[in-house]
Amino acid sequence: MARRGFTGVGSAALLLSLCVCAGPVRASDTDPPQTPSANAPAALDPNAPKISSQTRLAVIRSLQAERVFAKIVVPQGKEGLKIKDGKVSPSQMAVAQLVAENGAAAKPGDRCVITNVEIRDKEIIFDINGGPKKGPKWYQRIEIGSTGGTATLPSSGNGQSLDAHGTTVKLEFDRYVPEMTGDQVRALLAPVFDFHALTTEEAYEKTLPPKVQEAIKNHQILVGMNKDMVMYAKGRPPQKIREKDDQGREYEEWIYGAPPEEVDFVRFKGNEVAQLEIMTVDGQKVVRTEKEVDLTQDQPEVAENKPKPQPQANRPTLMRPGEEPDYKSTVPEDQRVSTQDAQRPPDGTANPDPNGVPAGRQPVPVSPPPGPGAQGPPQ
Repeated sequence: MARRGFTGVGSAALLLSLCVCAGPVRASDTDPPQTPSANAPAALDPNAPKISSQTRLAVIRSLQAERVFAKIVVPQGKEGLKIKDGKVSPSQMAVAQLVAENGAAAKPGDRCVITNVEIRDKEIIFDINGGPKKGPKWYQRIEIGSTGGTATLPSSGNGQSLDAHGTTVKLEFDRYVPEMTGDQVRALLAPVFDFHALTTEEAYEKTLPPKVQEAIKNHQILVGMNKDMVMYAKGRPPQKIREKDDQGREYEEWIYGAPPEEVDFVRFKGNEVAQLEIMTVDGQKVVRTEKEVDLTQDQPEVAENKPKPQPQANRPTLMRPGEEPDYKSTVPEDQRVSTQDAQRPPDGTANPDPNGVPAGRQPVPVSPPPGPGAQGPPQ
């Protein structure tokens, strides 16, 4: 018994010493090791100077309002995610805890928008989907002055909006933010965001002819485009008018620009651009009416090319298998109609006969009922 007790005490001491030597298990120890992105570290020059004010503006303009797709789960709140040397922090378990507490701003495959870019000394901060919090509305900051003082318009709730579902993603650097281009910043954000996935606009452009794709890319309008293509190329028109031409036919015209800049008058015939009139800056007038792109050439729909209806197979019949009809109809089978369809008057047409008899038929005389003392029909 003493030997067994000594063995139990020794085993407990050995287990305690192993736990002390091993130390506490951290959440980051259970995560798989992250390797730096293949594009991010190699894209930057370690000896590059500090970013200039001109480059700051170029980077902000390049990434502001950029649409991206999330590659990993991004938690809501001001904590957000941090990227340094191609590694993402916090750990996966910490991100799961943040998502459980605050919710997810984006899941893998979700589309996000970079709503703000701020470049500081050692980091670049990106607000995603509006950022982690929103300030008061513009009408909540209006003050009305009078002789008795100033008064702020009443607002519902507190100054902070409760519908903030965004987050932040930070790019951190050791010494300072170096000189870089917008594409290099996109490469640094590659562990979190995908900039190469097709948006709805890009997917739509892929279905168009190459000439139309090039025109939309250069923000040009071609005669023959439809309204969707014009909106993809130039955006929503600031002004629309409806007029009649010399022949009294109505048309719709979209107007882009205002003097002294170039002004485009896009005239539609139905859903298609029929005329493009351009007033240049130097006062010249350019009118184009010849169709520059034909969208119906690839998929023509002509009545003669449509396949004829085929006879319906396995029609219900009362004949036994192998029996032939007593007579042959001269009407093709695909043009035959049933007896009920032949007797039914056309829909929406008034009956010309007040007695209720369809046109083309003679009413059948009906004998009046026999009166008192009249003999019935012979038996």
